[in-house]
Amino acid sequence: MKEPVVLSEWPMGYGRQVLTEVDSTMAEAARQAKGLAGPTWICALRQTAARGRRGRAWVNPEGNFAATLVLPTSDASEKRALRSFVAALALFDALVAVSGRVDGLTLKWPNDVLLTGGKVAGILLESIGAHLAIGIGVNLIAAPASSEVEERAVAPVSVLSALGVEVGPEVFLDILAEAYARHEAQFATYGFAPIREAWLTRAARLGEVVTARMGDREVTGSFETVDAEGRIVLNTASGRQAIAAADIFF
Repeated sequence: MKEPVVLSEWPMGYGRQVLTEVDSTMAEAARQAKGLAGPTWICALRQTAARGRRGRAWVNPEGNFAATLVLPTSDASEKRALRSFVAALALFDALVAVSGRVDGLTLKWPNDVLLTGGKVAGILLESIGAHLAIGIGVNLIAAPASSEVEERAVAPVSVLSALGVEVGPEVFLDILAEAYARHEAQFATYGFAPIREAWLTRAARLGEVVTARMGDREVTGSFETVDAEGRIVLNTASGRQAIAAADIFF
């Protein structure tokens, strides 16, 4: 096991909180949002009621990374949703920084990061009035057992198990915050186009057959692209379909 040597400056204009314990950083973000002066990262060393997408439980043992960025924004919901791509690129860069390698890292639509084929990180977006909460969980030292994840879902992995790299949550927070601020500035200045282009170069299973599950309905097709609205575009037997929200299975 090796501890990475990484240098990162905290981004100007962003607040930083590290809490010893909280129910969930998303819940804490909702409680604090109105009183925050600007974009603020809330990181917890331990969560007692972590959750992921669609209210699913998120297994988060101590030593893993759990944080929420509370971002003031007047953007419409469609543009807010594109921040998942901004966060995914930041996570990709942060994981490269701590590991010193790019191979094995890919981005899974709509909001996961894969490492050596397994899920290493997830992103959750929720609107809180005039703020957007961007929740991020990363398996730094441990991953849930396969029995704890949804059937057919990508098996989880950790940074430690896959790469042999040990990095603490606070160190990872500093690296991630710098990477996010850089991509957020690009998004604010140039819009979604360059974010989309960068995301697609890192996309998992691009050009391959995948299945999109929307409730009790499934669509299977070749993953062609992500469009200008952030929707996944599948070439199916009945033609091209652009899907705004779904769980993707390989």
